[in-house]
Amino acid sequence: MFFISTGCGSCTLKCLNFEVHKNHKDHETQGLSKKLLVVRRGKPFKLTLIFENVWNPDSVSLVLEVCLEGLPQRVPVLSCDQLSDPLSGPWSAKIYPGDILSRSVTIYMCSPVTAPVAQYDLTVLTETRQNRSSYKVKPFVLLFNPWLKADPVYMQLDVDKEEYIKNDHGVVYMGTNLNVITRPWSFGQYEAGVLEACLKLLQVSPHHLSNKYKDYRRRRDPVYVSRVLCAMVNCNDDLGIIKGKWQGSWKDGVRPTDWSGSAEILHSWVSSNCSPVSYGQCWVFASVLCTVMRVLGIPSRVVTIYNAAHDTDATLEIEEFYTSKGEKLNMSNDSIWNFHVWVECWMRRPDLGAEFDGWQVVDPTPQERSNGMFVCGPCPVAAIQQKRFDVQYDAAFIYASVDAEVIRVIVHDRLQVERMVDTESVGKLIYTKKVGSDNPENLTQKTSSMFIRRYMVCQETVPHTVSLKIDGMVSVGESIHVSVTITNHSSSPRILMEHVNAQMKEYNKGPKQCFWKTSRKVHMQPHQVLTLQDQISPSEYESALAGDNTVNLAVVIKDVWTEERVLATQEFNISSPQIIIEIEGENRIQMNRKHKAHVSFINIFTKALSPVLLTVTGSGLLEEKQEASMLHLMPGKKIKKNLYIMASSPGTKLLVATVLHSHYYIVAKSFYKVSVIPA
Repeated sequence: MFFISTGCGSCTLKCLNFEVHKNHKDHETQGLSKKLLVVRRGKPFKLTLIFENVWNPDSVSLVLEVCLEGLPQRVPVLSCDQLSDPLSGPWSAKIYPGDILSRSVTIYMCSPVTAPVAQYDLTVLTETRQNRSSYKVKPFVLLFNPWLKADPVYMQLDVDKEEYIKNDHGVVYMGTNLNVITRPWSFGQYEAGVLEACLKLLQVSPHHLSNKYKDYRRRRDPVYVSRVLCAMVNCNDDLGIIKGKWQGSWKDGVRPTDWSGSAEILHSWVSSNCSPVSYGQCWVFASVLCTVMRVLGIPSRVVTIYNAAHDTDATLEIEEFYTSKGEKLNMSNDSIWNFHVWVECWMRRPDLGAEFDGWQVVDPTPQERSNGMFVCGPCPVAAIQQKRFDVQYDAAFIYASVDAEVIRVIVHDRLQVERMVDTESVGKLIYTKKVGSDNPENLTQKTSSMFIRRYMVCQETVPHTVSLKIDGMVSVGESIHVSVTITNHSSSPRILMEHVNAQMKEYNKGPKQCFWKTSRKVHMQPHQVLTLQDQISPSEYESALAGDNTVNLAVVIKDVWTEERVLATQEFNISSPQIIIEIEGENRIQMNRKHKAHVSFINIFTKALSPVLLTVTGSGLLEEKQEASMLHLMPGKKIKKNLYIMASSPGTKLLVATVLHSHYYIVAKSFYKVSVIPA
């Protein structure tokens, strides 16, 4: 109810009832704001005007005026005998039979389905032949409408809209395709202030600041809005939200792996007067963009591509260089990330044609410029499947991410001695969260199998080949079992040299120094297939663990007589040890009640951790970080923290526990999803 204190004339408006509860329920916007009316375009919403005295519709006309920063539009209130289709034409305001009382009237207002998405000012005008009174009331927010068939963001299935618009909990997939790591994320659409932050993002974009009227006109188009939002999530060209960082110290900000939800990042950005939040990496950029898109009404999902290529020179080829003993060299500007995370949003593409409707890739991680800005997409998934590089936006770059060729070069004495082409490694696995479940949905078959793959031209039969395999998924404290299989294709015996090399790396960088290697001479009979076994013990890799615990393993087989070489590689991650989180009452707690939680970690390393710090955080569950520390945590010993959690709002919350030791190296991180229900 909005009360009005001014007015004049024979009919004075006392207050306006926004009918918030009913409108929010009808428009599927419950929880997005406690302060403002939030409705979706193309669907009528209800307003009730209450007058100080009797309103006579024959002598007093009503007009509603909606305004976007100096762009007012008069909407005469008309009486209608029956319900009519609100989609055609401009804004409408209608009174139906039975909605008029002596001192009140109910009006059904409706925007065009093509109305710009924004916060609108609303003014009520009462007009007679003698005078005119105006009453400026509270603003309201208009969003895209995926429930309406005429809206370009329409989704047919309710379960899809529930997942890609309303779900405030998500899952990000990390690690490698051999050992997928699941990381929960709180999108936080219903946290206080998040809607306002998303609207502010549009208001401070370069497009709006340079020409707000043009920007408002273009905000009717989800293609335009998604591209603007994509650019604004990173701060490289504008007043964007997140500053990216991939190396160095995190002391002047937050380590990207410490974030677990979007709301805290958006709150930080708003409270700092649009200063960038430090720091983010691909999954942080993507998850925040997914939040903003869902809030504004564009169906969106977070997607992980394993073995994603970063093709800086647009050749659709990624070069990797190895020594003759299998050590990977940092000699290329191109790279393959063990995983990369972007967003796919759902919309029709009338600018391209119906064949390109559906999921669109938008990638907010600042990698390469597009039309002078760090933005990527929206690009139809269908265009990537069809290898249509002429389709807007950024199709060639996105295609390379999932289907570039890998050229592996062996270098000896600064000369290239062997060159191999791999057409299968990139885009090995594509995951997103399954609808209605925390399990992954494999998009690889829906996408990669349709790609136009580029196979090598047949070459002369090689005398010997090699393959490399890691047995099972490796966890910290376990040995790494390596199998190298060599096949002699010739009818002659061979004397070969095997060189195996292991290096640690981070998911998006080249490898570091070698931490383990072995060499041996191998005698092979004609057409023999031989499997060689090696084992890397925990004591041999523990001291090298850092960051993502990802290992680059390579084997080079050299023919002693001909000096021909073949190479096989494999990258995999070593799973971190678990932190145990237990909550009394399990994973469902009641609002405004204290619940006891127990967090513990056992050192499964072969050496002591000195010193060690256990931290526990939880947005919406804990007021401040909880800590426990020990100077020395010996092998097999435990560090623990007992604490109380309490939630003041319903929804999905995350409790996050982290174990660190010297130099802020993260030993382990665990998440616990908590469902908060009203008391």
